[in-house]
Amino acid sequence: MPDPLTALVPAGELVAALKAAGQTVATAESLTAGLLAATIAGIPGASAVLRGGLIVYATDLKHDLAGVSAATLATDGPVAASTAEQLAVGARTTCGADWGIGVTGVAGPDPQDGREVGTVFLGIAGAEGTEVIRLKLSGDRWTIRVGSVRVAVAELVRSIRGG
Repeated sequence: MPDPLTALVPAGELVAALKAAGQTVATAESLTAGLLAATIAGIPGASAVLRGGLIVYATDLKHDLAGVSAATLATDGPVAASTAEQLAVGARTTCGADWGIGVTGVAGPDPQDGREVGTVFLGIAGAEGTEVIRLKLSGDRWTIRVGSVRVAVAELVRSIRGG
């Protein structure tokens, strides 16, 4: 049976792009709780490009495992552009990857720390720096989480290809 996650997200394109570039990726995931890394791992040959991932669902683990500064968490909160940026850098650094992706947001059913359901921040860290993308997604928890993974994969492919 094929991996159902890879039918929803173009992870094969990401694995191919990383292989072609001779590069690797690591994740630091809050909102998606490992769904991004699991989706990438669903592609045969992903072991050549997926270094690993950090599941940092709890706020303290964002600091302890991914290196998000305590000041950022205290000032901006766990769902913020600055947090996503530091998650991406932390994933890249901790796992020794060429690329790091950080995902944080609110899947619902209730708002969190003043952020509406569907608010998502994606951080993408590479050798040239870090980019943060803010998303406003709608739907239930699953739809928001899968949508976050889909955009993260597409944006990383774009970054790898120099876009």
